[in-house]
Amino acid sequence: MMPGGLTEAKPATPEIQEIANEVKPQLEEQTNQSFEEFEAVEYKTQVVAGINYYIKVRVGHNTYIHMKIFKPLPQQRQSLTLTGYQTDKSKEDELTGF
Repeated sequence: MMPGGLTEAKPATPEIQEIANEVKPQLEEQTNQSFEEFEAVEYKTQVVAGINYYIKVRVGHNTYIHMKIFKPLPQQRQSLTLTGYQTDKSKEDELTGF
């Protein structure tokens, strides 16, 4: 994988769902919304000084949010951070870097 480049989209795994769940409170706080449905459906990664995860999450009937989550290098001993999000997305919208 090329540093800085985005991977191809892959189906979400249980690990990706855990990452999304961990930052869900940050997303709800920033959007002033509460999400009953919160299912990660696909993701891309980007190697930086850590890893950026771009995750497409279904939050309702054909309603999706794209999240950008930063995971620092293990030796930094820091938690996951929601560094950006895009609302009003559909199932067909491609995950892109933002």
